[in-house]
Amino acid sequence: MFGKPRKSAVLTAAAIALASAATLSAASAPAWAQDVLRIGAPLALTGGLADEGKKQESVWQLWLDKINAAGGIKVGGKTMKVEIIKYDYQTDGKRAGQLAEKLITDDKVDVLMAPFGSGHTKIIAAVTERYQVPLLACVASSESVYDQSFKYLFGTLAPNSGMTDAMAALYKQKLPTLKKIAIYGRDDVFPKSMATSMATSAKAAGIEVAYNELYAVGTMDHSAAISAIKAAGADWIYMTGYTQDLILGRKQLNDLGVKAPIITMVTGPAYKEFTDGLGDLADGVTSSTWWHHATAYTGAAGVWPSTEAFYKDFTTAFKSDPDYVHASCAAAADVLVNAVQKAGSTDKAKVRDALEATDMLTFYGPIKFGPNHMNLGRDMPIIQVQGKDIKVLYPASIANAEMKLIK
Repeated sequence: MFGKPRKSAVLTAAAIALASAATLSAASAPAWAQDVLRIGAPLALTGGLADEGKKQESVWQLWLDKINAAGGIKVGGKTMKVEIIKYDYQTDGKRAGQLAEKLITDDKVDVLMAPFGSGHTKIIAAVTERYQVPLLACVASSESVYDQSFKYLFGTLAPNSGMTDAMAALYKQKLPTLKKIAIYGRDDVFPKSMATSMATSAKAAGIEVAYNELYAVGTMDHSAAISAIKAAGADWIYMTGYTQDLILGRKQLNDLGVKAPIITMVTGPAYKEFTDGLGDLADGVTSSTWWHHATAYTGAAGVWPSTEAFYKDFTTAFKSDPDYVHASCAAAADVLVNAVQKAGSTDKAKVRDALEATDMLTFYGPIKFGPNHMNLGRDMPIIQVQGKDIKVLYPASIANAEMKLIK
C-alpha cells in the first residue's frame, strides 16, 4: 500500500506562478523553518465548487489570523507559528491529487486539509495515505470515503445516515398523511450517498419511494425528471446536489408547476447563495445540515471558547452568517492543532496517533473519531427557509420554529 513516493507531474509555468502566489500566512518566519507548522490545502477556488472552496479559504484565514496574533501555538515546550499553503485545483479532481502530492514532496507540509466534497477528498486521501501524511477532511460525509481503510484520514462531519433518519421521522410527525417521496440526486459521491440514505430511511419510516433517479453532473434540463416526479404524485420531493444544481432544480419545478407540501434540497438552504439565488422560491424549502449557529457550546478548546464567540468574530469579519462549511473547517483546524500539541511535535505518525485519540469539545461541537475515523454521530439540525430567515426545526434543544408546509 505504501509504495515508493514518486515526484508529482511537472506543472506548467502558469500553474507554478499561481501556486507561488497562493500562500495564506500570517507568519514572518521562513516557510521551511523548524518553528512553523505547515498546513497544506488544495482548494477549489475556481470552477464549479469555487463558492465552497472560497468559504474554506476565508474561514481558515480568520482562524490563522487569530492563531498568529496570539503568538502561535505551544508545542513540546516551544512556540510555533502556523502557515497555510494553498493551491487552486480548479475543481479538477486529477489536479487536486497532483497538487496534494506537490504540497507533500515540494512544500514539505506537515499535514493536509481536504477540499470540499467527498469525491475530491477520496482522491487526495489516496495520496496522503501513500506518503503517510495526516489529512483532515471537514466537508466529506459519505461513508464510502472512509471505508477504504485509510489510516491517515479523519473527518469532522458525522455520517449521512443520521440526517435522513431524523428527517423522515420528523416529517411523518408534521404531515401524518405523508405517503410518497420522490428522490432525485446528482450522480456524484456525496449527493448520491444522501439519495441512497434517504431512500433507506423513507422505507424504514413507511414512506413509499415513488421515484428514485440520479442526474448526471452538469445537467441543465431537468424537465423530463420533473414531469416524472409530478406523475408520481409525491407528497415530498427530495433533491440532492450542489448549490447551483438545486437553484436550477427549484426554478424548473416552479416553471413546470410541480408542487408538494414538502420540498427538501440538500444542502441548499444551508448556504446563503441558495436563498439569494432563489428569492421567494426558497421559502418553505427544507434541508439538513451538520451545524447551525443556534447551537450554544461553551467551554470549548481551540481559538474560540464558544459558538457565540465564533459567530461574533465571523459576522464582524464577513457581515453574514456562517454555515456548516465554515464551522466544520474552522473546527478541523482546531482539532489539528490539538493533535500536534498532544503529539508534542509535527512527527506525522505521532500526529496521526493523536488524531485517532481525539476527544474534545470545539465551538462546533464534540469531536471524537469513530472506528472509521468519522466524527461520531449526533443530532444534526434540520432547517427550513421561512421568509428570508433560516429556522431550525430539529433537534428540540435548539429548535426556534415549527415546520411550515408548502401551499
